[in-house]
Amino acid sequence: MRASSSRRLAPLITGASLVFLAGCGNSSDSASGTDASQSPASASAIPVVASTNVYGDIVEQIGAGKVKVTSIISDPDQDPHSYEANTQNQLALSKAKVVVENGGGYDDFIDRMLKSTDNSSAEVINAVKVSGKTAPAGGELNEHVWYDFPTVGKVADSIAAALGKADPDDAATFTKNAEDFKAKLKPLEAKEAKIKTDHGGEEVAITEPVPLYMVEASGLKNATPEEFSEAIEEGDDVSPRALQETLALFTGKKVKALVYNEQTSGPQTEKVEEAAKGAGIPVVAVTETLPEGKDYLGWMTANVDALASALGK
Repeated sequence: MRASSSRRLAPLITGASLVFLAGCGNSSDSASGTDASQSPASASAIPVVASTNVYGDIVEQIGAGKVKVTSIISDPDQDPHSYEANTQNQLALSKAKVVVENGGGYDDFIDRMLKSTDNSSAEVINAVKVSGKTAPAGGELNEHVWYDFPTVGKVADSIAAALGKADPDDAATFTKNAEDFKAKLKPLEAKEAKIKTDHGGEEVAITEPVPLYMVEASGLKNATPEEFSEAIEEGDDVSPRALQETLALFTGKKVKALVYNEQTSGPQTEKVEEAAKGAGIPVVAVTETLPEGKDYLGWMTANVDALASALGK
């Protein structure tokens, strides 16, 4: 999938704050002018910065109270295609010993801010690079790798290794925590395999590519016109032809479900959602960032279960 221009950040300096426009989301506290979300920890904890609360939560599970995590993007109610990052975020990056970014063009602001802070000693984990995924021939990379459970397992190992480098005395603890975390990913992969057994080859629609790794691992086919999902991802207007082709998937009952990214909704995606509901086709709502009150494993369990339920289990 396209690592769209809307996901590459262009910094603007305004007064005392750095303003970025991108494909992620607002810091959870940006509206009030305070810092991004942080996990409580002791003064001796390892300072970690994550580009989103998705990776921040995984770090906290592996770090087990021995990390202080700043998640720059952490508000599930904000439009994930724009946010404001303040100088406190840059200060956190300047002090970080470990940085976790998604990569693939999704959160380029991390690299830009790191360069401006001159923090060359930070251990940087790029999830897309860790995944080993590349763009298919003639196609675009789907950078939303946190919906790919094997990749998340590899990222967990990389996080444990980086934390162990920063705190050798607790390295064995981090390694064990990563193993425990990966063991909890296995039931999610088993749920996807069950969907594949029961519904492999069935077609679904999406509004944009965020959930595609989950959809594909479940053996489902994406029937959405590429022009539609790419336009939504990039924040562009959908052509009338692409919109009509997408709507026809529901009026013609050609798909079994619509997987709908709630964080990139607008008039055109709302028309698609209305068409699905009007045709009696289930809508599976997903998000890009961690919903309030959820951890990564609980969030993804709910997503996979919702997909299975929509297809009739």
